[in-house]
Amino acid sequence: MAYTEIDDPSAYFQTALYSGNAGTQSITNDGNSDLQPNWVWIKQRSGTQNHNLQDSVRGSTKILKSNTSADETTDANGVTSFNTDGFSIGTRADINQSGTYVAWQWKAGTSFTNDASGTGIGSIDSAGSVNTDAGFSIISYTGTGSAATVAHGLGSAPRMIIIKDRSNSRNWGVYHQSMGNTYAMYLDLNNEKGGGNSSFWNSTSPTSSVFSINTRNEVNASSANMIAYCFAEKQGFSKIGSYTGTGNANGTFIYTGFKPAFILFKCTDATGDWVLYDSKRNGYNGSNLALYADTSQGDDSGNEPDILSNGFKQTGTGNDRNGNGNAYIYMAFAEQPFVTSTGVPATAR
Repeated sequence: MAYTEIDDPSAYFQTALYSGNAGTQSITNDGNSDLQPNWVWIKQRSGTQNHNLQDSVRGSTKILKSNTSADETTDANGVTSFNTDGFSIGTRADINQSGTYVAWQWKAGTSFTNDASGTGIGSIDSAGSVNTDAGFSIISYTGTGSAATVAHGLGSAPRMIIIKDRSNSRNWGVYHQSMGNTYAMYLDLNNEKGGGNSSFWNSTSPTSSVFSINTRNEVNASSANMIAYCFAEKQGFSKIGSYTGTGNANGTFIYTGFKPAFILFKCTDATGDWVLYDSKRNGYNGSNLALYADTSQGDDSGNEPDILSNGFKQTGTGNDRNGNGNAYIYMAFAEQPFVTSTGVPATAR
């Protein structure tokens, strides 16, 4: 069995750090591979500007914010282009005023359209950008207000889906396979999981071809423009799973099979922020810095996890990271596989 499906994760995910200049500038990636991103998620580290999420499917002027329920806005001064190895930005305050910034970038890249009536896949049309190698797709569809299925193009079942109504001010809906198909969470809130019914996912787990939605406005508002970010797991590159907290500073170790470049996790049975870590903002254990998808807070230190060659280990004890007996979901992407397909091991930080 191969150790990893992807030897160079930088071909599909990269983190970039930069300083704002209040003008225009281009941000160039420094990974082993060039990466033209299709989804760019930017956060000011040194201040409290909103998160700024843009993708090539909606278009470079279209902006969503993970920490608010606001509908999509249009600003020509945000991410202005998705370049062959990075992206260009304008003067928008969220992403290019004074201070320091981080940009997380994912590559999809293959155009995707599905005429549901013609293909017999799904019940409503969908379109977007897909990367089956990396297990990532960006899918646009129009809500119906009735139970429906949507083609995602991945060829394997997504384990996490993040959906936003672009047309209306509504919370972000999140599906995670570890919670099951009767529960959902909101990316912009610190609430515990909600649901216990079929209103989000029609009590149906995603398949290799479609995901299911029901009547909930957050994922299927009638006539609303919707965007879905879909993630399937790929050995050695991405891990989408769960863990149980211990409440111990020498706490839970989460095995991923790679050295993480990016980690997102959330407590599901108690309140707690959506916590974001990456391997670049400090670069060594003991001083990793947190950001929070549901708030505008800048870099935060303390209670950070250790990033290891084959996973991450929680050192905090609070509900948002490692509360005793609490349940957590996570999604992580690789900086380097634990062992490459040719047998080269990852090193500790």
